[in-house]
Amino acid sequence: MAGAAPRVRYLAGFCCPLGGLAAGKPRVLCHEAEVFLSTGSELVYVYDQEGGLLTAAFRFPDQVWHLELLAPRRLLYALCARRGLYCLSLDHPGRSRSTSQDDRDSEDGDQPSPVIPVDPDACILPDAALCAFTLLDSVLVTLVQGPARWKMQLFEQPCPGEDPRPGGQIGEVELSSYTPPAGVPGKPAAPHFLPVLCSVSPSGSRVPHDLLGGSGGFTLEDALFGLLFGADATLLQSPVVLCGLPDGQLCCVILKALVTSRSAPGDPNALVKILHHLEEPVIFIGALKTEPQAAEAAENFLPDEDVHCDCLVAFGHHGRMLAIKASWDESGKLVPELREYCLPGPVLCAACGGGGRVYHSTPSDLCVVDLSRGSTPLGPEQPEEGPGGLPPMLCPASLNICSVVSLSASPRTHEGGTKLLALSAKGRLMTCSLDLDSEMPGPARMTTESAGQKIKELLSGIGNISERVSFLKKAVDQRNKALTSLNEAMNVSCALLSSGTGPRPISCTTSTTWSRLQTQDVLMATCVLENSSSFSLDQGWTLCIQVLTSSCALDLDSACSAITYTIPVDQLGPGARREVTLPLGPGVPLCCATLQWLLAENAAVDVVRARALSSIQGVAPDGANVHLIVREVAMTDLCPAGPIQAVEIQVESSSLADICRAHHAVVGRMQTMVTEQAAQGSSAPDLRVQYLRQIHANHETLLREVQTLRDRLCTEDEASSCATAQRLLQVYRQLRHPSLILL
Repeated sequence: MAGAAPRVRYLAGFCCPLGGLAAGKPRVLCHEAEVFLSTGSELVYVYDQEGGLLTAAFRFPDQVWHLELLAPRRLLYALCARRGLYCLSLDHPGRSRSTSQDDRDSEDGDQPSPVIPVDPDACILPDAALCAFTLLDSVLVTLVQGPARWKMQLFEQPCPGEDPRPGGQIGEVELSSYTPPAGVPGKPAAPHFLPVLCSVSPSGSRVPHDLLGGSGGFTLEDALFGLLFGADATLLQSPVVLCGLPDGQLCCVILKALVTSRSAPGDPNALVKILHHLEEPVIFIGALKTEPQAAEAAENFLPDEDVHCDCLVAFGHHGRMLAIKASWDESGKLVPELREYCLPGPVLCAACGGGGRVYHSTPSDLCVVDLSRGSTPLGPEQPEEGPGGLPPMLCPASLNICSVVSLSASPRTHEGGTKLLALSAKGRLMTCSLDLDSEMPGPARMTTESAGQKIKELLSGIGNISERVSFLKKAVDQRNKALTSLNEAMNVSCALLSSGTGPRPISCTTSTTWSRLQTQDVLMATCVLENSSSFSLDQGWTLCIQVLTSSCALDLDSACSAITYTIPVDQLGPGARREVTLPLGPGVPLCCATLQWLLAENAAVDVVRARALSSIQGVAPDGANVHLIVREVAMTDLCPAGPIQAVEIQVESSSLADICRAHHAVVGRMQTMVTEQAAQGSSAPDLRVQYLRQIHANHETLLREVQTLRDRLCTEDEASSCATAQRLLQVYRQLRHPSLILL
């Protein structure tokens, strides 16, 4: 709330486990001055607000999952885990059993109230699979956890004054399938999230609001009721049961249609209608008044008076909120308007209050949103009293109260505000008095332009932070790899130096043999690199083999030509071997052979062949120098079998036009070679095609960025173009590493 903080008053404290109360099971109900409270344990407390005393505490045989109060009959219904449904008469609580001294001593010394063990006869519906229930005056609705489906069952309620045990079953229908949680055989496991049940009645129904179950039912206006549940429910004036499931489904069942289906059986699935899917566990279903005039009038209702709500809301555990309201469309037709809002989560509990406010609790805060700040009717043809729309967005306001696990909202206080009854995770019962007249921040304070600008700024900030995090992560990874490689190099060097005259931890043996390549006999050398150490030779290690003629080998100081082969050593672990075969006959190196192949139709090829050149400098027709350089490289990421020997062709010139011409000529020669090889049926080695596709996709992305940056340079001023030019230079460098690969 803007300008007014809630007035918080602590009423009492209750025992709770060491980690605090868990959400979903605790329940707080308020009727007049009495508060009925369950912390999710075996105890249910009754607290008197006027006297400020804890008047009673009931002990159940297991955890209490849910409470419902049938106020006109003074009956308290409690769902006991793995036991069933219990009913207690609040007028005669001592009927369960007299309090013993042991029961008094077992409780916290700060709780002076008697602890009343609940008699087993108070269990009116034993069922270990019962997970939820709700009450009407004449009907009890339960939800049972079946082997693979949820099952809704209807039972007759006895008349006032009779035995509270329900009569015979009058209806049953199966809901959606689910994956049952793992449990001990013969003992069903408790679901992590309990389903939510509540009853809804049309405003024209003769059933009073109190007889809808009091704490678990509400009345909807006829317009919204008919749009949601159809003509059958409206004509039958039938209550409807809403069910929110842990898988996110929000479905409904028309009670009178379910009862009549027993006398005229049909398709039971036709009785269940799915209203929406929140895609997260449903933890709350409620309704409220959102129209400004109607909401103001609703605040003046007495607590026992019937309030006709015009908006249905449902909360998901992770913060997704659904609001449904009757609204006019552009053609003047009344249609249901559904809006989903993303609010802070996870949501522990929620409650609907007066003035169109909805309260929801998270571990860090108790927030309120205003649904009455919606749009006005869409056109002048709609009547003045017609419903308006829902707000396009919600801005939660903080109440500065954290970790509320159960919440109950009263319609009004004596001072004209709203009173919340809350139970915190630490077991504290408190009241929060709120002033509804104080202005609350909402979407009206933020224009569409300012909201869009704010979103852009936030997204830009997120992008900048993400880019910095990615850059830092890459830098850390590179340093870690460098340190790992340096550590390996030190370990291997120490192992080699400390071996002395003994066996080498890393050795290389060579053998020669004659082999026939094409039409010539060539002397081949087979080199075997063996790692007998306890260290691994990872990326960065290279095996260098130098081949000399016999005369030069005897005199290492003599000047003569030699051929050096470099083979990358990739992942040579302890005990592994790597075998390499090399030609020893007359060395044309791959880079020299490539240059000779490129200049095959040029007169200078004889000079290149005679001198075994790997680079050459020529003169273009316009007089500019063109430098052609061929280098031998090893591609380590292309073939899963090992490195591939390849060449890198580099063209240098002071003239960009001459570079383009030379590049075109080189690519043309390669295209001709690829076409000839394909005609002969030869194929490339087994390659990592996905790696090549990724390189190609990265190049396409970078080229699109180049085009965008070049277009931006044409429109920016000098100050902004400097940063754009720097980024353009970076993209050009990225395009070169790795460069285009042709096989």
